[in-house]
Amino acid sequence: MYELLDKIESPADIKGLTTGQLRTLCAELRQYIIETCATNPGHLAASLGAVELIVGVHYVYDTPADQLVFDVGHQAYAHKVLTGRREAFRTMRTKGGISGFPNRSESPFDAFGVGHSSTSISAALGLAEAARMQGRHDKVVALIGDGAMTGGLAFEGLNNAGASRADLLVILNDNNQSIEGNTGAIHRYLLNITTSQSYNRFKNRIWNLLGDNGFRRFLQRWVRALKSWFVGKPGGALFESLGFRYFGPIDGNDIEEVVRTLRKLHGLPGPRILHCFTVKGKGYAPAEADPVTWHAPGRFDPLTGERIHAPHTRDRYQDVFGGVLCELADADPRVVGVTPAMAQGCGMNLLAASHPEQFFDVGIEEEHAVTFSAGLAAGGMKPFCNLYSAFAQRAYDQIIHDVALQRLPVVLCFDRAGLVGEDGATHHGVFDLAAYRSIPDVIISSPRDEVQLKHLMYTAWKHATGPFIIRYPRGMGEGAPWRETEGRVLETGRAETLLEGDGTVAVLALGPVANRALEAAQAWPGRVGVYDMRFLKPLDEQLLADVAGRYRHLITVEDGCLAGGLYGAVSEWLAAHHTGATLEGIGVPDRIIPQARQSEQYAECGIDAAGIAKSLKKVFVE
Repeated sequence: MYELLDKIESPADIKGLTTGQLRTLCAELRQYIIETCATNPGHLAASLGAVELIVGVHYVYDTPADQLVFDVGHQAYAHKVLTGRREAFRTMRTKGGISGFPNRSESPFDAFGVGHSSTSISAALGLAEAARMQGRHDKVVALIGDGAMTGGLAFEGLNNAGASRADLLVILNDNNQSIEGNTGAIHRYLLNITTSQSYNRFKNRIWNLLGDNGFRRFLQRWVRALKSWFVGKPGGALFESLGFRYFGPIDGNDIEEVVRTLRKLHGLPGPRILHCFTVKGKGYAPAEADPVTWHAPGRFDPLTGERIHAPHTRDRYQDVFGGVLCELADADPRVVGVTPAMAQGCGMNLLAASHPEQFFDVGIEEEHAVTFSAGLAAGGMKPFCNLYSAFAQRAYDQIIHDVALQRLPVVLCFDRAGLVGEDGATHHGVFDLAAYRSIPDVIISSPRDEVQLKHLMYTAWKHATGPFIIRYPRGMGEGAPWRETEGRVLETGRAETLLEGDGTVAVLALGPVANRALEAAQAWPGRVGVYDMRFLKPLDEQLLADVAGRYRHLITVEDGCLAGGLYGAVSEWLAAHHTGATLEGIGVPDRIIPQARQSEQYAECGIDAAGIAKSLKKVFVE
């Protein structure tokens, strides 16, 4: 079907191709990625834009001996196809298939696992220094997008690498996009940066003179002064002021220019940065026209570009969050929303449209988002900071040091809590319950449906001291009528009885899994008690005392890891109060859950109705 691609089993197979054949290969790669993602959804637009950069690196460098490190991993599809996974690519992001992100256990060509932002430069520097210390001459290349470059970790890596002698090339893939478009000063800098070709040619000659002799510092100062003269603006020296040799910008979608430039940079010493302009969604008109929508478009018709939406009558939790936040912003001008570059993904785009003056997109900077929110709270505002649960892990210190210790009323809404489906292990939000339960003065809650999410947001709005965490899953709600329901303030730390039983077994559930417990209990009418805990912290000890005194068996159900979450909290309470009730925990076990459909992951962990019913059946059989 494909003239060249069908013959490529490894990067070694592209080494002898002509420039014209490389152009053909890039076109075939794009077509294959489009056809595959049309029926097996993935991150499309970013991968289409990075095809020439990936082909160029594998063409010029000797991978896997030379190591290519990706940032986030959204750009890596062409890399997967070229490195022996062409047929397996059709199984990407499915149960038993390959990951949608680079994964060290999957291929020797995946030098470093990734899924989160801004890690590539630090990881690549570590690989380069390890090679140097062991006497190897490996080349290391980090491929990072301009969106990821806004993250603080990227600049920590640049700062360290620039002061080193590492043989490291950083390729900056500048497509003027993160997931939803870029914000901030770094974005403006990259947008406006200019370089002079005559300056670059002259600088390359000068750098060949530089070594570890006494003239090095003098010559460096002279070259930087020369750059100011050629370029005419000191802002162009940002990367060189960090110790990098800067090259570019070049057209990152021109394979001939990419290969020619990489060949020139291949043998140069020290840390270098190559600035490439690319088009996100390159080669597919709908994706080029709307790269935000086509970042991860779901299923679509590759010929017409029509997206295929599964019909649904329920709102997503992110839509509920966005709608309720707008209600609160209407009622209180102190209410503000803060997002680290995920406005559309978390539903805060609704606030951006209706209350732009109460909306802040701070870029891919979770740590900054939390401390910025703490500052807003200290100044008298009511910030709702929305973070994907997996990415909130990056802001753990800020949640403790900047929010909890100062008892500042920051509302932390953790979207994508629990198991997330096809994005897999790097994106699961299963560690949050255990991670934050140990922090003093923090409230941790999880709604079982859309109405409860609304009530919890109203409750958090009125909360005056300390962080208030609301965590909820990816995907559709339960169909509860949140628009027709007036928001109200709940009693903090109070659970809700959903079903009373006969004293045999009670299920204590946290979050939407409470609904699965209700479904499971239907097989034993009148016998199973079901309780929606609503709050992990503070725990409803009054309800626990009542339930532990009336039921012989207790089962906790949660969509987080068992170690340290609801199961841990109830275990600790039972041990301290010496009750006779037995306890079983249902949740995410102590192992990595790979990519699959969300329903498959919940079934694998026994957190669905069938899994809960299985545990209940054991109680009644015994």
